[in-house]
Amino acid sequence: MKELVKKLFLFDFNKYFKRRDLYFHTKSKAIKVFLLLWLKRQHERMNADIAVDINLKKNQFLGTPIFNPHGINGIVISQNAVIGKNCFISHQVTIGTSMGKAPVIGDNVYIGPGAKIFGGIKIGNNVRIGANCPVFFDVPDNFTVVLPKPRVIVKEKDYEYYTIEEDSVKRYGFTQNSITE
Repeated sequence: MKELVKKLFLFDFNKYFKRRDLYFHTKSKAIKVFLLLWLKRQHERMNADIAVDINLKKNQFLGTPIFNPHGINGIVISQNAVIGKNCFISHQVTIGTSMGKAPVIGDNVYIGPGAKIFGGIKIGNNVRIGANCPVFFDVPDNFTVVLPKPRVIVKEKDYEYYTIEEDSVKRYGFTQNSITE
C-alpha cells in the first residue's frame, strides 16, 4: 500500500529523467510525442517550466541534477542553459535567458531556494548560491554567493497600523476599541 501511495502522489525523479533522456535519444515520432506530453503534464503538475522543445536537439543537463524533496516545484530553466553534473537545484529557482544568452553552470553546484540566475554568465564548479540570491555575474570555482545579512527595521513605539477618521466612525460605527479587539 505504501508503494502505491508513493507512486501516485510523490514525484519520481528517476522516472522523470529516464523519460527526458529517452525523449532526446529516440527516433520514433510517436514515442517523442508521448514523452513530450508526459513531460509537459509533469511540469504542469509541479508548476515548473524545464525546457523541453521539439526543436531542441540536446538535453541541457550534462548529468542528472539533484532536486530537493519539493520536487521540481516552481523551477524554471531556459532551454539554452547548460547545467553540469551533480547540481542541487532547490524549489522556486529560475535559470533564465537574458538578451538571448543563457547561463552555463558547472559541476557540483548548490543553488538555494528562490535563487535567480540570468544572462550569458558562467557559474564555476563547486559553487554555492544562497537562498533568494539574484546572480547576474560570473562566479569563479569554489565561491559562495549570498545576500547581505538581514536587517531589522525599528518602528516607533507608538506606531499605529489603522487610522480612524471621524466620518468612518459615524458611517460604520467603528470605534478605536472595536478595531483592536
